[in-house]
Amino acid sequence: MPADPVAFARDLLRCRSVTPAEGGALAYVADVLLRAGFTVERPVFSEPGYADVENLYARTGEEGPHLVFAGHTDVVPAGDEAAWRHPPFGGEVADGVLYGRGAVDMKGAVACALAAALDHVAASGGRPKGSLSFLLTGDEEGVAVNGTVKLLKWAAARGEKFDHCVLGEPTNPTALGDMLKIGRRGSLNGTLIVHGTSGHVAYPHLADNPVRHMVQLVAALLAAPLDAGSDHFDPSNLEFTSVDVGNPTVNVIPAEARARFNIRFNDHHTRESLKALVEARAIAAAPEARFKFVWEPSNADVFLTAPGPFVTLVREAIESVTGRAPKLSTSGGTSDARFIKDFCPVIEFGLTNASMHGVDERVPIADLVGLTAVYREIFARYFG
Repeated sequence: MPADPVAFARDLLRCRSVTPAEGGALAYVADVLLRAGFTVERPVFSEPGYADVENLYARTGEEGPHLVFAGHTDVVPAGDEAAWRHPPFGGEVADGVLYGRGAVDMKGAVACALAAALDHVAASGGRPKGSLSFLLTGDEEGVAVNGTVKLLKWAAARGEKFDHCVLGEPTNPTALGDMLKIGRRGSLNGTLIVHGTSGHVAYPHLADNPVRHMVQLVAALLAAPLDAGSDHFDPSNLEFTSVDVGNPTVNVIPAEARARFNIRFNDHHTRESLKALVEARAIAAAPEARFKFVWEPSNADVFLTAPGPFVTLVREAIESVTGRAPKLSTSGGTSDARFIKDFCPVIEFGLTNASMHGVDERVPIADLVGLTAVYREIFARYFG
């Protein structure tokens, strides 16, 4: 009998694995894969100032090619559990839909990959033509310090080499087969700090109002696009998310103004070239102003898995199961693919993403069955 992704997903949803708690989710996956003949290890990584995080690496096969499925079993908090129609950690099915925190992001996809892997191993008599592995973390929804980034380095130090990766993040806007992610924009946060001279509003000539310069700088940085986009990416965009002076008094000119912003950038830029571009535009817009940029550390670089044989294989597998030729996309936020791309080409394909992180997060049973069939087809074509 084929493996049951619904049972796997239901059991995983009943694990309270809110980041960074393991909650029994990785233990459950480990048990399933051990019984299927995979070797399984569960390294725990630590970092001063951060919670310890348990991870999982499992592999069957010793030869190439080596395909790895990556993902996470941690979930965001459920919020007000009383607001849910079905308990967020109940794994309940109603009217053909499975409810629970992580149903979409991304215990559902992990369950589908488990079922597809077990079916593939069984179909090959326990000896697949190549190596199939799982790389799962409990830290994707958190600070991502003790998760995939360290798990990849740990695996590389042991001699593990991956040829390609499928990451199970939810990628489809409305229906299974809509979208295949082949890249992600980079993300960079910063704060613009404008210095002034405090004084009485009735004597502005004795002060230097930083708000005037801040308005000038914000307008200039938003006036012109950072670029016109590229072959696979939309134009980069800078968005201001707060402007603050911390001034409780209406008749005092403040001494300082701050504005926070985020930039989602494409493959025209690196983090360093982007910083230089923004700073140069600011200097040109307000040469008389006294200001500085404070850039936050970032590990969210832009990446692209260029269309080629691997992307074609996955795209054709999706179309053969769903009847849809998925759009190749680089939209959305960041994911653990930003770490994986340093070790092998990676694409993302999972469930529909409309309910992720929301109340009553849910997935149709038909989508779990369909995604399992897609993963099964990818494995068959990859190793065939």
